[in-house]
Amino acid sequence: MPPTSQASGQASGQPSTGGQSGADSLHVACPHCDTLNRVPPARLGGGKCGRCGKALFEGRPVALDGGRFAAHAERGDLPLLIDFWADWCGPCRAMAPAFAQAAAQLEPQIRLAKIDTEASPDLAARFGIRSIPSLILVHRGREIARTAGAMPLPALVAWARQALAR
Repeated sequence: MPPTSQASGQASGQPSTGGQSGADSLHVACPHCDTLNRVPPARLGGGKCGRCGKALFEGRPVALDGGRFAAHAERGDLPLLIDFWADWCGPCRAMAPAFAQAAAQLEPQIRLAKIDTEASPDLAARFGIRSIPSLILVHRGREIARTAGAMPLPALVAWARQALAR
């Protein structure tokens, strides 16, 4: 019988072992309930949350706020590409479709997230956001790359892959 791609998690938000040891699994935060799930690298593109049962990857950005940020950016093992934006920002709105399309191309290696600077000024201040849109690549809570300004899909995907490779 082929192995299933379902990951498991616990309602407490703590990672579940799911029969795997921490050394051969990645912690992946559920984009719906933020529960950390252990996923073997070979099954990274699939799986469902052990708590809510929804897909761990949907090929679209996750909307984060201060309450959800830690699960994805600090406790999760996936690099997180954050688009800091605001509804009133024309370049932000212009880049939104490209950012959404980039999620389909970059997942499951990179999780994409959007943070509204008006709704989460604490996160904007924490990262020193001075202009929007600003893209910040975070891995295990640490910033590894940053750029500002709208960019088309090919440039966005190329920048994210290059930044991750460094």
